[in-house]
Amino acid sequence: MAKKQVDGEGLDIPDRIHALPVKRTGPVVAAVIVALLAAMLVQGLVTNPRFEWNIVWKYLFNENVLEGIGYTLLLTVISMVVAIILSVILAIMRKSINPVLRGVSWFFIWFFRGTPVYTQLVFWGLFSVLVPKLSLGIPFTSVTFWSIDSSTIITAFNAAWIGLALNEAAYLSEIVRAGLEAVDPGQTEAAKALGMKRSLIMRRIILPQAMRIIIPPTGNETIGMLKTTSLVLAVPFTLELQFATNAIANRIYKPIPLLLVACIWYLLITSILMVIQSRLEKHFGKGFEARSIVAEDNGDQQLDGPVAVSETKKDRIARGNNVKMIGLNA
Repeated sequence: MAKKQVDGEGLDIPDRIHALPVKRTGPVVAAVIVALLAAMLVQGLVTNPRFEWNIVWKYLFNENVLEGIGYTLLLTVISMVVAIILSVILAIMRKSINPVLRGVSWFFIWFFRGTPVYTQLVFWGLFSVLVPKLSLGIPFTSVTFWSIDSSTIITAFNAAWIGLALNEAAYLSEIVRAGLEAVDPGQTEAAKALGMKRSLIMRRIILPQAMRIIIPPTGNETIGMLKTTSLVLAVPFTLELQFATNAIANRIYKPIPLLLVACIWYLLITSILMVIQSRLEKHFGKGFEARSIVAEDNGDQQLDGPVAVSETKKDRIARGNNVKMIGLNA
């Protein structure tokens, strides 16, 4: 028989409570159901003869398909790089104290967000018809300093990435603006107190801190851009992945297997982009994770007294040094 435990005053100490985890059958049942549904889906994909997987594997690494992947990636990279640069400029213009810059930025965002990207691509495809010559001169006069045929500059490829980039810049600019506004205004005030210029504050203080908020939605926009390149047929630009697979499908009268080829490549490239996005998020979030840990430590370490004040290890060392100095001076 176990002896009762008593404290120093002879009072009985209650037995220790041994907490046991609650058995939850719901998550287990849900996991089994999801696993069964996934197995049924895989079985349907693999065993369905209408998917014709032998044709899928035959054309997965087809020369035209690989060329289409190259042009799709090239369009995605060029469009996103140009869009990111423009979006930062537009976001800074939107926050400018100059009303003209704010108005131009607002109009750009309003126009390109308010019209479908497919319509914009059709317009850029017809640009050389609407504007046969690009010239530089004095408006409303016949004086011309420079002139060139627009068709030599606005080719199908250039029209494709210009249309994609301008449309994407309008959306990204709002993402960048949200990131800039999320930075504590005290950062700007402190930088101004040190005599830093507005441009330097934006480049060295605001933008680096805003990247933590800007990166995740920008990664999503990049993945969206990869798939939006399938719309450049409106230009028409006919060398990207979607058109390449459609051309093969029309030639051999097998649309489903070639659609699966396109899906496999889009999924593979999207997975790679997601890994890159995750690495960038971790890189730009390092400093903020450290701050949150320090903040939690500070919250656990409180001084005794009528007013509780957080104290870090450095504060305690500094306080001890001050006490030693006071003792020496005395």
